[in-house]
Amino acid sequence: MIAGTEQAMELTEFGTLEREIRIDAAPEVVFDVISRPEHIREWWSDDASLDAGARPGAIGQLVWADRDEPVPFVVVESDPPRTFSFRWTSPDGETPAAGNSLLVTIDLEPSPPGTVLRLTETGFREMGWEAAVLEEAFHDHERGWDFFLPRLGAHAAKVARS
Repeated sequence: MIAGTEQAMELTEFGTLEREIRIDAAPEVVFDVISRPEHIREWWSDDASLDAGARPGAIGQLVWADRDEPVPFVVVESDPPRTFSFRWTSPDGETPAAGNSLLVTIDLEPSPPGTVLRLTETGFREMGWEAAVLEEAFHDHERGWDFFLPRLGAHAAKVARS
């Protein structure tokens, strides 16, 4: 094997995180659940805020009790009820933007009687992290989405029933 090839192969494995779940709620309901702070705090963070609603360029914050600082995020795309994307995980003190953050894109597809949600998170390799940090961050986000997406689905189904 050529020197450096093994490390390059490892890094390519941590470029894109993808998840898909089926939710027992219409796309319009799921879109509200992924884009409105009053719903986000029910399935993801302990608290959430978003200035000026879920429109491109809107800046928000996610708050978890076990973190010292809020986590900023910026809405990149909002196409109800099909697509919602945002940037987050930027360095401390920096507003998330291309080149300094991860991009999460959530696509919603009607699948009667509910919705198929496809989540894609990219930008891990572009963060400039050392290989071990990159791998740990990628796995941390995998574990996080594996925990939070079922909660999102359950909350959206509950909202749909109410």
